[in-house]
Amino acid sequence: MRKELCMLAMLLSGGMAFAQGSVDDYNRAYELREKFGAKQVYYANVAPQWIDGTHHFWYVRETPEGRIYVVVDADKKSRKELFDHRKLADALSQASGKEVKADALQPQRLRVNRTLDTLHFVFANHRYTYAVKKNQLTDEGILPTPPKQKHWMEVDDEKGGAPVTSPDGRWSAYIKNDNIYVKELATGQEKALSKDGTLSNYYSSYIRWSPDSKKVAACRIRPVEKRYVYYVESSPADQLQPKLHKQEYAKPGDELPFKVPCIYEVETGREIVPSTALFDRQYELYGPEWNSDSRAITFEYNQRGHQVYRVLELSTETGQVRPLVEETSDKYVNYPRHFRHDLKDGERLIWMSERDNWNHLYMYDRRTARPTHQITKGEWYVRQVLKVDEENSCIYFTANGVQKEEDPYLIRYYRIGFDGNGLTDLTPGEGMHQARFSDDMRYLVDVYSTVANAPVAVLRDAKDGRVVMPLEKADISRLEANGWKAPEVFVAPGRDGKTPMWGLIQRPTNFDPQKKYPIIEYIYQGPGDQYVPKSFRSYNWYMTSLAELGFVVVMVDGMGTSFRSRTFENICYKNLKDAGLPDHMAWIKAAAAKYPYMDIDRVGIYGCSAGGQESTNALLLYPDFYKCAYSACGCHDNRMDKIWWNELWLGYPVGEQYKEGSNVENAHLLRRPLMLVVGELDDNVDPASTMQVVNALIKANKDFELVVVPGAHHTMGEDFGEHKRYDFFVRHLLEVNPPKWDEITYK
Repeated sequence: MRKELCMLAMLLSGGMAFAQGSVDDYNRAYELREKFGAKQVYYANVAPQWIDGTHHFWYVRETPEGRIYVVVDADKKSRKELFDHRKLADALSQASGKEVKADALQPQRLRVNRTLDTLHFVFANHRYTYAVKKNQLTDEGILPTPPKQKHWMEVDDEKGGAPVTSPDGRWSAYIKNDNIYVKELATGQEKALSKDGTLSNYYSSYIRWSPDSKKVAACRIRPVEKRYVYYVESSPADQLQPKLHKQEYAKPGDELPFKVPCIYEVETGREIVPSTALFDRQYELYGPEWNSDSRAITFEYNQRGHQVYRVLELSTETGQVRPLVEETSDKYVNYPRHFRHDLKDGERLIWMSERDNWNHLYMYDRRTARPTHQITKGEWYVRQVLKVDEENSCIYFTANGVQKEEDPYLIRYYRIGFDGNGLTDLTPGEGMHQARFSDDMRYLVDVYSTVANAPVAVLRDAKDGRVVMPLEKADISRLEANGWKAPEVFVAPGRDGKTPMWGLIQRPTNFDPQKKYPIIEYIYQGPGDQYVPKSFRSYNWYMTSLAELGFVVVMVDGMGTSFRSRTFENICYKNLKDAGLPDHMAWIKAAAAKYPYMDIDRVGIYGCSAGGQESTNALLLYPDFYKCAYSACGCHDNRMDKIWWNELWLGYPVGEQYKEGSNVENAHLLRRPLMLVVGELDDNVDPASTMQVVNALIKANKDFELVVVPGAHHTMGEDFGEHKRYDFFVRHLLEVNPPKWDEITYK
């Protein structure tokens, strides 16, 4: 009896080798990165590159023998090798002084000429040209060092534009002393068109000439003092002492620049400076652009708070501004979905809007500033316009939700007439589709898959979507031999008991339905997108290895995310703390009810960025459901985060809705284990956001864990943080002590 009790005690304490969270589990979890890696899948990752102006395209075949570059003639339905791999490998080996294997060629930035006999590419930081038939390789020198790119948070001051020559070649326009000047190129004579530009109210250097070369347009800009975030790099690689970094970073409520589009006539000097009544509360003003008749400019106005968006036209004759399109909402106009196309007739434009609760295309009459008709219609979502074919009066676009019998998030490609008739599915077949068209839209290469079905690549006719030629079907036999199993697509109602929520369930490879498995949710629920994978992935960095430790890992898109309907997404408005969590909990409960091995009493959650905010938020507000959380680089207080994200979803001005969702304000509610992670150089979310949660937790006398990763930017925690995350969940959900790090052999 005593022996049996000892054995039971060892089992409960995690001391036995086959218990969940063991050394073997850790080694196996790390090993899956390689066993389930992309190299275990053949004939996948087809990325066709159409050759300019032809019906030829090339792509790489990932075969058991290595990488093979092939070119396809769509008209002849034929395929051959793009070049002799052995000859090119030998030539590169001789030129670079390094051995290059024929089955592992990987030239970068590869371009192929129309006659298929010349390749241009980059290899080992050199530019090369290769004459295929002559087997002649020419080294064109070292690749120039690219100019340093501005950080995406930096606002363009519009001061760096070069002089602009008029369409007739007579004039050059430029900025001098903060004003617009023009110079007659034949005589060199210059004159100032504007005279009111100053250091604090200057003219943009992005000057637009009218098509008739008689007028110029540019914005006068009133700048503002900028906000900066400061970072201390504690352990720089090139010196002993720390470094201080500074980054432009506008936050909610900050002052923004103000722009006024102005027009100047070159010969007469006449100025047209409009009333700003229709664009007086700017978040941003885009443009201007000249109309083809040179009689007006068009620009777009995004109102602060994002409840009004206008397309405006300024007449050169009257100086009056009139709206061509006005989009309004009591919540927010979803301007990141923006699409506008001005037709060449100068009388119509195509506009995208969510005004009927779904994202659709509308035809507008510019003269009346009203829509003539809705082009696309139905309870589905236009995702992207690929091309407006004016010659044939049709539009090529992507959409999801058209096929009611399948996952509503799956994207297909379509064509429709300007009149709204002739909707044609160009990518039939269930799956998430990614297609690339020939320049003339005659053919398309369609690559499609689901999380359970490996990629298939086919060449299709772009008129009706019929298959012209099969290309590849991924071979996952080696992957399956290594124990790979697809995650389960699981659907269950959300908070309202009727709206289906779509998610994934990932189980370990040694799954045993007789065991009990704690549940870990990976969350990224920020609005503006949809996040649960829909395409085939042999290895999911957020789910696969973590499940192998002895968990069932789940992910779900709840209300507040995109591409279902406007109503579905608008749950997030002034309510980011909702985070779809009521839907997530309902979905997890439904899964646990169906699968009793999912232990609903042991649920953890983790995420990064918005997911970092949401995982902590879940722990603070729903501690009876979520028992522990790992939160990396969270935007824990939206007043501390970037301006565009937060003013779109939480509104302007900054009010109580920002404070209500703050994990800093709610830190005192903590009563479950929490690990906070932050990169000291996070250039996406201000690291101070995490540290302010830390400060609040300390003041509230709360126990928690903090991991700061030196030199890291916006991160889930890198390899170190991943191991910390594994240990955290093993300790708090499996309730066993994780193995010592030096006991784990596979990395």
